[in-house]
Amino acid sequence: MKNLSFLLISIASFTITATAQTGSNALQKNAVFAGAKATQKAYHAIYQLDKNDPKVIEKAIRNINNALSDPRLSGKIQVELVAFSGGTDAFIKGGKYEEDLKALVEKGVIVAQCNNTLHERKISRDQLYDFIAIVPSGNGELIIRQTEGWAVIKP
Repeated sequence: MKNLSFLLISIASFTITATAQTGSNALQKNAVFAGAKATQKAYHAIYQLDKNDPKVIEKAIRNINNALSDPRLSGKIQVELVAFSGGTDAFIKGGKYEEDLKALVEKGVIVAQCNNTLHERKISRDQLYDFIAIVPSGNGELIIRQTEGWAVIKP
């Protein structure tokens, strides 16, 4: 019986030691991980903006700028920001996002507005910043882009 107890204690001790070492190795491996490698020739992302909440609009703009400044994606990423529903408010003249949106366009981002939302909300084209593109529908744009392999991101 003593031998069996000793054997069980030895196995338990070995298991605890092995688990601690494995856990330690996992922590070390995680600490040195520097992110996925961008091995594709091109990346595509479409950001969905459908809320007029300033925090969501600012988050979308910040997220796009973060993607554009990621050194792994430099020169490899195409981005589109499509607004519909409440997101349309970010594109209406006189708002506080004009300079941020212009800066995105100047960096090559397509900034587009859903035409269906304009009709539904009775907003005329001339109420939007003149550099905004118009697409037939925001949902259609998302469907097409996703089918083409674009990452769809909703901030």
